[in-house]
Amino acid sequence: MTDALNRRELLRRAAAGGALLTVPGVLAACGGSSSKSAATSASGDKTLAKTLRFSNWTLYIDTNNKKKTHPSLAQFQKKYGTHVQYTEDINDNASYFGKIQGPLSRGQSIDRDIVVLTDNDRYLSLMIKKGWAEKLDKSAIPNMKNLVDVQLHPGFDPNRDYSLPWQSGMTGIAYNDKLTDPVLSIDDLLSNPKLKGKITVLNSMGDALTCVMLANGDDPTKVTDASFNKAFDRIKKAVDSKQIRQFTGNDYAPSLAKGDLAAAMSWSGDIAQIGNTHIHWNVPAAGGALWTDNMLIPKGGNIYTASVYMNYVYDPKVAALIEGGNPKTGDTGVYYICPVKGAREALLASDPAIAKNVLIFPTKKMLDSVKIFDSNALNNQKYLTAWQNLVSG
Repeated sequence: MTDALNRRELLRRAAAGGALLTVPGVLAACGGSSSKSAATSASGDKTLAKTLRFSNWTLYIDTNNKKKTHPSLAQFQKKYGTHVQYTEDINDNASYFGKIQGPLSRGQSIDRDIVVLTDNDRYLSLMIKKGWAEKLDKSAIPNMKNLVDVQLHPGFDPNRDYSLPWQSGMTGIAYNDKLTDPVLSIDDLLSNPKLKGKITVLNSMGDALTCVMLANGDDPTKVTDASFNKAFDRIKKAVDSKQIRQFTGNDYAPSLAKGDLAAAMSWSGDIAQIGNTHIHWNVPAAGGALWTDNMLIPKGGNIYTASVYMNYVYDPKVAALIEGGNPKTGDTGVYYICPVKGAREALLASDPAIAKNVLIFPTKKMLDSVKIFDSNALNNQKYLTAWQNLVSG
């Protein structure tokens, strides 16, 4: 996730044909809350709240664009009798954390039961370290057994006590076959003279350094000063030689599709949504990055109701609906990597094209070759300052 331009905002608007779903509501809790559901959430109460308050990123759930509704949420309300107050008010991790850290630091509720934050940015692990996240009620989430193996033990939450993945994506290399031969490695991307000035690199430290560290033979899940400096210097060399045209958020995608770029370090979900037959995406030869947007219960949220909802979306049939939508009714899905075992099989009957797309349901080989960046490095101020100085020029 980049704090400047988030990938969902640009690509999902395009996927929706320019029809942006707007959901009213802003973060109402900057001054705190005394709502009953927030006050009783940590007491062990197993009663579902009348309303589940859910903050997510823009265009990041199954949607019926004609009716401006979210079918999976409607089904949840019908099944459990709990209304979902669904608010699309997360534009990037940094700005959202800036909204909620004040009330949370004062022990106040933010009037949310679920928020979604990204693991390759520092704010998700900060929420847990500061004690601003509630533990999941795992007794209410038997479907947690359906979590894909690669997501079982992340460094920021080793036993998944506080978080569950919403969607994931991979960071790798995309190239336009009209402008270049296949670009299959970081070595090629950063040093091939034919690509000089025709490539971009992501401005997210976790994304970029994971790919380069793997190419260097280092482990991005356990960053050291030596491995950081080696990767940093390699990228800086490519900047100084003008091999890299610029650092980007998700704004690389239209340029790649139009032929303004030959290749780009990129996110898998973007390329799945572009749908351009000349644009190809691959995990680099030495491996790529895996990032995940995670559901988290902020302090004061209703633990039981949030946990029941998490169990609901980990039903493979529901996960398939969120992932791929329903072509029979014109519903669109999110088209990122689904973290739920069995969702692909559920989609094979309704939408085999989605089910067979390896950018949405990666092969085991692909998943085995991607790594989650060291959460401690994401909170290392020395690394953050050096990286920011590099990408800002």
